[in-house]
Amino acid sequence: MGHPIYVLDSNVFIEAYRRYYAFDIAPKFWESLIHFANIGIIESIDRVKLELEKGKIKPDGTTDDLAAWAENNFKNAFQNTSGADVIRAYSRIIAWVTNNSQFTNAAKLEFANESDGWLIAYALAKNRIIVTHEVLKSDVKNKVPIPNVCLPFKIRYIDTFVMLREIGVHFS
Repeated sequence: MGHPIYVLDSNVFIEAYRRYYAFDIAPKFWESLIHFANIGIIESIDRVKLELEKGKIKPDGTTDDLAAWAENNFKNAFQNTSGADVIRAYSRIIAWVTNNSQFTNAAKLEFANESDGWLIAYALAKNRIIVTHEVLKSDVKNKVPIPNVCLPFKIRYIDTFVMLREIGVHFS
């Protein structure tokens, strides 16, 4: 059996870029993402790439550095979500969210319009581990957190730091 494959949520890229692993502070983090994507251990999905691109145009009309990095360095790691297996899984995910009385209708609509449902569906269909900064919130109503949906579908989810430890990344 090969190494598990990790599928990254948009917040993994965004939080790192904006806060603790900015390109100028931790270039080795970004190099490690590229390396592990190239050997098939890390990936993300097409809809996460769209989120990174959406609304990231600077006032001068150029693309922000994260969107440009994704396009120039991680492009081949964004997997397509249009396969029949992912669409079937997405239908199951959306049905579960829709029928769950815990969440408000606004939260359900937001979930359906973001990449999160597709990320979970991809992980379910392809047996991937989701990497996200979202945490399980058993009493939340106004948002549908990724971990809340992963739990009933038995999808493993972890944060960036657990993933880095599991794949053996050491910055020096």
